[in-house]
Amino acid sequence: MKIKNIASNKKFMITGGAGFIGSSLIRFLINETNIQLLNIDKLTYAGNLQSLKDVSDNSRYQFFQGDICDKKTISKLLNDFQPDVVMHLAAETHVDRSIEDPSRFIKTNVLGTLAMLECAREYWSNINKRDFIFHHISTDEVYGSLNETDLFTEQSNYDPSSPYSASKASSDHLVRAWYRTYGLPVIITNCSNNYGPYQFPEKLIPLIILNALDRKPLPVYGNGQNIRDWLYVADHVSALYNVVIKGKIGETYNIGGHNEKTNMEVVNTICEILDQLVPLKFEEKKNDYNMQSSIKSIQSYKDLITFVDDRLGHDFRYAINSSKIQKELNWMPKESFKTGLKKTIVWYLSNLSWCKNIEDKKYYHERLGVLSKENN
Repeated sequence: MKIKNIASNKKFMITGGAGFIGSSLIRFLINETNIQLLNIDKLTYAGNLQSLKDVSDNSRYQFFQGDICDKKTISKLLNDFQPDVVMHLAAETHVDRSIEDPSRFIKTNVLGTLAMLECAREYWSNINKRDFIFHHISTDEVYGSLNETDLFTEQSNYDPSSPYSASKASSDHLVRAWYRTYGLPVIITNCSNNYGPYQFPEKLIPLIILNALDRKPLPVYGNGQNIRDWLYVADHVSALYNVVIKGKIGETYNIGGHNEKTNMEVVNTICEILDQLVPLKFEEKKNDYNMQSSIKSIQSYKDLITFVDDRLGHDFRYAINSSKIQKELNWMPKESFKTGLKKTIVWYLSNLSWCKNIEDKKYYHERLGVLSKENN
């Protein structure tokens, strides 16, 4: 049954809809609402239309391959499609890649958001400033690193550590400025670490799953004690929908999963679930392996864990206080970390062809964000 509310039959423009969170959002909106969708995605390495295969033939869905920095194209799409809501997810997102190439993150995340805001402002003016929302989807990394007890709130000071988080902090500031200066109706959300099906395998959870299945080393940065709050992607997109439907213009909402885990806890839990679902065969346990690590035999996937040099500027801990969205919009995450993680692992085990398509894009699970000594 479709969700019945004020958003039914409205039009949503989604930027970055072929990415991990964007594709999950689109699948949710097509399957659970009557909304008409226009998806704009540049289809960079992390964009994958295979993630939208199940909804691509739906009459309420349209796709346009384009760059959010291209103001002429974005303006035409806005004026032609006439959306009631723009949900802006298009971004470069991987911290390690931002260490290697920060300029690409500034271009997409800052200048691209600037272009989107200017096009949205012009469009909003052209439609006589009727009901419209520009929803900017951001990250908790803009707040920087936490100690062992504090939580990020919507009032937390910005203190980004990486080129990625600095670019997202910049885009957040631009969105607020367009609200305060021009009155553009905006909402901002900042989420914790997402995980789930269709995530590009440069990120920790899918990387560990796929490396384990290939019997490759499972890289853990530093001592593995860095802490993240993990949010199942389906919970995140339901929160995004709630924000657009019930949120207040000009407000910021933090979205967390209530699942703080060290990186070591995450990796160990993945290994434990894989030991249950895909137990190693007796022959595998006996055999030697040609690996980068010194492991010669394995009894469990945990034996593949390998500690590597820590990420540059690695924040110690992220954790979100989600009380505002819980109290004001009545949203709570449904998945515990263990249930969400098991669903994620089962999905990857059942969709290895999707993973192969990623490898065809020339990503082979290599370490990113490592600078040469000359650059340090």
